[in-house]
Amino acid sequence: MRKVLVANNVLDVQEKITQLAAEGYSKEQIYVFAHDKDYSKELTDDTHTQSMDLEERGIVDTVANIFKSRGNELRSHFENLGLTSAEADQYEEELDRGKVVIVVSSEQLSASNMSV
Repeated sequence: MRKVLVANNVLDVQEKITQLAAEGYSKEQIYVFAHDKDYSKELTDDTHTQSMDLEERGIVDTVANIFKSRGNELRSHFENLGLTSAEADQYEEELDRGKVVIVVSSEQLSASNMSV
């Protein structure tokens, strides 16, 4: 199961993550994305949520993302988390508007099901 939330700012992100935790989701199931890589990492670190590092992305995606724009990289992450191509485009547009996107995945991700 996938759940996607859009947040307006850091406070909104924290509130939404608290809400998700109250619904029974663990922080290991929650991924936080911002268009700026540093801001995205900061949010992930501050909220103790998951990042799309090498283990989650798989080596093929990691190498491929070196040659992609940030928007393409983000859409790829969204699709790796189970969103459709259309949904990935929609949420990447939200990131372009300065929003933060929170994706909840109730499935355990592994490098084998994350590769291209």
